[in-house]
Amino acid sequence: MATFTVAVLGGAGGIGQPLSLLLKLNPRIKDLRLYDVVKHTPGVAKDLDHICTSGPATGFWDAPNSKNKPNLIKALIGVDLVLIPAGVPRKPGMSRDDLFGVNAGIIVGLCQGIAKACPEAMVSIICNPVNSTVPIAAEVFKAAGCYNPRKLCGVTQLDLTRSCTFWGATTSQKPGTVSVPVVGGHSGVTILPLLSQAVPQHQQSAADVEALTRRIQGAGSEVVKLKAGAGSATLSMAYSAAVFADLCLQGLGGSPREAYAYIQSDVMPGLSFFASKIMVGPKGIAKIYGVGDMNAYEQKLMEEVKPALKSAIDKGIKYARSKL
Repeated sequence: MATFTVAVLGGAGGIGQPLSLLLKLNPRIKDLRLYDVVKHTPGVAKDLDHICTSGPATGFWDAPNSKNKPNLIKALIGVDLVLIPAGVPRKPGMSRDDLFGVNAGIIVGLCQGIAKACPEAMVSIICNPVNSTVPIAAEVFKAAGCYNPRKLCGVTQLDLTRSCTFWGATTSQKPGTVSVPVVGGHSGVTILPLLSQAVPQHQQSAADVEALTRRIQGAGSEVVKLKAGAGSATLSMAYSAAVFADLCLQGLGGSPREAYAYIQSDVMPGLSFFASKIMVGPKGIAKIYGVGDMNAYEQKLMEEVKPALKSAIDKGIKYARSKL
């Protein structure tokens, strides 16, 4: 079994810590690196390092105002897969897009470090708004001369996790035995669950289909509201990111795996980035699948997806080009 070096940027945060714990349990990871801009990051890594699984865990940190971020570079040298949960979390009343002002700058800085230290690594972005941060990352890598669209993706696995949980409850099936494709983007109306393609199928009224679709689209707000200012989805996001990371590592190790991710794509005309099913292989994204047959309701929802997603993509690209 092939093993890899993995870095979690934002490893001491609300998503980063549980994600790093799950990654420490993954036998495909021989070396786990945690990086953050808080002083206790090495302590978090040492805590993980005491767990009796193979491979060390090491923590790195730079002060938030550090210009060159030398420890970011140290953390990234030799890394095969980078996961980026860094960024500020949502608070009640906020959308993922409201996070743009702070998180966009964070992504620029971290991706510049990746370009210097591990330009051939596969990069998986969790930092919201994913609809904009992935295009930002692409522009950073283009400016550095190391952009490989097969190695950059936004993690939308949480949308599938929630969809399977909700669909399992609807169909009285265990969530692990059902599947629901989710395409489009990773924010509000851009999240498009294709319930007509769900397995197993289940007869529902049009009202029930719409209610479940809207619940999937707004599921993150359920968590934000109930956490009452204490953060957004962290544990379900960490679980989903760990699932996605494992699929990537299996693919990179020579056993191609299917997953869903937000990537540069021509699946949907007029949108340069789009979430759909992909296959990950030894060189990254080996295949991009179309959305399949959509029913009339889903086709109608796609018309909501397109302008919202295009706006987010354009916003990210414009921001990145203004900073590079």
